[in-house]
Amino acid sequence: MQEDSYTANENPTDGIDVVRHHRPGRFPGRGRYLVLGAVALIGIGVAGVSVVTAGADDDAPEPTAVALDEQSRAEATARADRADREPVPSPSATATTPPVPVSPAPPATTKKTPATRATSTPAKPKPKPKPKAAWVNPMPAGDVTSCYGMRWGVLHAGIDLAAPAGTTVRAAAAGTVVNAGWDFTGYGISVVIDHGNGYLTHYAHLSETAAAVGDRVAAGETIGYEGSTGDSTGPHLHFEVHQGQLWSQIEPAAFMRARGVDLGC
Repeated sequence: MQEDSYTANENPTDGIDVVRHHRPGRFPGRGRYLVLGAVALIGIGVAGVSVVTAGADDDAPEPTAVALDEQSRAEATARADRADREPVPSPSATATTPPVPVSPAPPATTKKTPATRATSTPAKPKPKPKPKAAWVNPMPAGDVTSCYGMRWGVLHAGIDLAAPAGTTVRAAAAGTVVNAGWDFTGYGISVVIDHGNGYLTHYAHLSETAAAVGDRVAAGETIGYEGSTGDSTGPHLHFEVHQGQLWSQIEPAAFMRARGVDLGC
């Protein structure tokens, strides 16, 4: 039987001596390597069992203050990163108050102005006021009770117009008052007007006068009020027309008719 021979080689890099076992006809050092591998596997198994047993039996060590501080910084960094990436909703988007409905404004109405039609027709002149009559009825409200002519054997020199007592008596034409009052027997209160054209008018049996001697009166102006003074049987106006001078009486109905006034006789 041959003895095994060993050769020692020195590794200059790691300072570990490796012993090589040489046997004729076999791989050098094979048996030794198998033994070493088996021992290594058994050692690993035992170490693993020891680690598992230690983990199950012993409590886990509590984290240190340094580890907690690092964890807090990591969580803060993660939150800041999420804040940068996640959009922040605007206040208007999260508002829960419903919008106030706005009523539509009523449509504007425009009043159409009719277009002015151009015309060449001249404006109509205003009618001139109708000129006042030169002669008028001295008492239009009176009814004729007696005309000019003979009555009871005596000339009735005028026209009698009856109306309620106090009825207004007017000047038959413009002129100047020459008599006013109780001037003539039987005529009662009288007014005589001189018209300046050769004619005079006489108004008798008045209740009172409204004009005085010397007054200038116009046609239709009030000169007195009907009555029954003098030789009278009731309220009435005795109207006479004198031509040229007083007491030259003429027929008054024809005279007034010629001047556009109908006294009814």
